Amino acid sequence: MLRVKDLPDLGACGRVLVVKPSSLGDIVHTLPAVHLLKRRWPGMELVWVVNPEFAPLLAGNADVAEVVMFPRGEFRGWRGMGRFAGWLRGLRERVGAVDLALDFQGLLRSGLMSRASGAWAVVGMSDSREGARWFHGHVVLVEAGAHAVERNLAMVRALGADGQVEFALPEGSEPAGLGEAAAGGYVLLHPFSRGEGKSLTREQVRLFCEAMGARTVVVVGRLTGDRLALPSGAVDLVNGTTLPELAWLMRRAAYTVSVDSGPMHMAAALSPRVLGIHTWSDPRKVGPWDREAYVWKSGRFMKCGALDAALCSGGRPVADDDIGAIAEFVMGRLGGG
Repeated sequence: MLRVKDLPDLGACGRVLVVKPSSLGDIVHTLPAVHLLKRRWPGMELVWVVNPEFAPLLAGNADVAEVVMFPRGEFRGWRGMGRFAGWLRGLRERVGAVDLALDFQGLLRSGLMSRASGAWAVVGMSDSREGARWFHGHVVLVEAGAHAVERNLAMVRALGADGQVEFALPEGSEPAGLGEAAAGGYVLLHPFSRGEGKSLTREQVRLFCEAMGARTVVVVGRLTGDRLALPSGAVDLVNGTTLPELAWLMRRAAYTVSVDSGPMHMAAALSPRVLGIHTWSDPRKVGPWDREAYVWKSGRFMKCGALDAALCSGGRPVADDDIGAIAEFVMGRLGGG
């Protein structure tokens, strides 16, 4: 466990490395911790190592002085291991002279990055995996079952930074193809996830759009194969938005419905008007952060501030018959119910 007296005064740290290269939701969950560091020590320069595809999420962030790209896609396979080793050797030059490395990722590659940075101190968390703890000179005790935002906050609180939780996400810009829906009042649907068993089916997307009646549904996300068959009135922006454009849409949506995914965490960071759909994942750990947001789990709707522990630990897929109830719930929230 880290004791504050074990660390030198962070006020003397000129440059600090934030190691959290992925994923989208994990980066969103780290933003409040980084903000508290910058607010506690305004003169501190924070350098963030991030995968290129998530870098737009940090563009214009006043808390981050510099972004260093971690091109993870180049390091796949046996040959990629050699390229990764070469990238690590050059990391110290890329990040400059850093005084401290904060390993928010807690995996082998992030532990290696933290050490390779040349920082005089490396701090990690007690729930790190894959042997990352071997690279951490100081370890903060965190509750393994706590929400990711809470675990990240525990690290910086142990270092002496605390205060109001804020998510510094980009304002973004209006995406092309939104049409009349740009005036507002739309429901944003993000139905797809890379996680197995989390996505809605194409048919369920169509059923939801139909069940919302005259309310415009804007569908976003990433999908391979043929385009969706949506009813007239729905707006198909699948494969058609950048991360800043997605943030713009979420800020203005009357309500956002999303499966457990990075975009769901973006939406919950921007507004409490969110329903997270969870099949097998536990919303206590990876659900929407805002306690006023809701989750669907095994046919039940629960406010995030009052989650049923027994229900959270189980789960089942979304059935076609569930879609009507989900649409009815959203319509009720839009009507103040």
